Amino acid sequence: MRYAVLGTGDVGRTLGGRLAELGHEVTLGSRTKDNPAALEWARSAGAGARAGTFAEAASSAEVVVVAVGGRVALAALEAAGAANLEGKVVVDVSNPMAFEDGEVRLSPVESDSVGEQIQRAFPHARVVKTLNTVNCRVMVEPALVPGEHQVFVCGADTDAKEQVKGMLGEFGWPPHRVLDLGGIRSARSVEMLLPLWLDLFRHLGHAEFNLEVRRGH
Repeated sequence: MRYAVLGTGDVGRTLGGRLAELGHEVTLGSRTKDNPAALEWARSAGAGARAGTFAEAASSAEVVVVAVGGRVALAALEAAGAANLEGKVVVDVSNPMAFEDGEVRLSPVESDSVGEQIQRAFPHARVVKTLNTVNCRVMVEPALVPGEHQVFVCGADTDAKEQVKGMLGEFGWPPHRVLDLGGIRSARSVEMLLPLWLDLFRHLGHAEFNLEVRRGH
């Protein structure tokens, strides 16, 4: 597959690196063609790894992964270009973090989500929300956390979700641990898990953890 990963931070570089290790062609997208982090990543991530602008990355990709912060996700996708997203699977792993008075807040929250904003802004893209509830290392190596912990998917397009579940399977998430929460409106609930994640991170002192949902009989 040909992937565009938009974002050069830890999340983007980790996801892009794992996809490249798996044999996919990956372009790490950033605002500028000469982004130092993207160029260094492309040099070290193997033959299938490239760097480019958001638009260059999205234009050649079959799947576009949004790995920038949630507050700038729409701007990154606008820079990528609506025509370069049409009909494509857009995987949103972002969280809507806002910092106010030294506190982390969510914006939007409760009555909207970044996932929904992306789907409204790009109605011909096939948006799937996933992976935003775990640290980037756990995203691509779930075995770092023992047990039957889960990851979630949300989106209107069933075929797109199946394709994303395939990507998650390549990362090591077995099908029974991928919980489909339904349409993109469910992105609200998984984005609202961020404050709990941050409190658990402070309590545990590291990021290699996840939640496990258990069913009663």
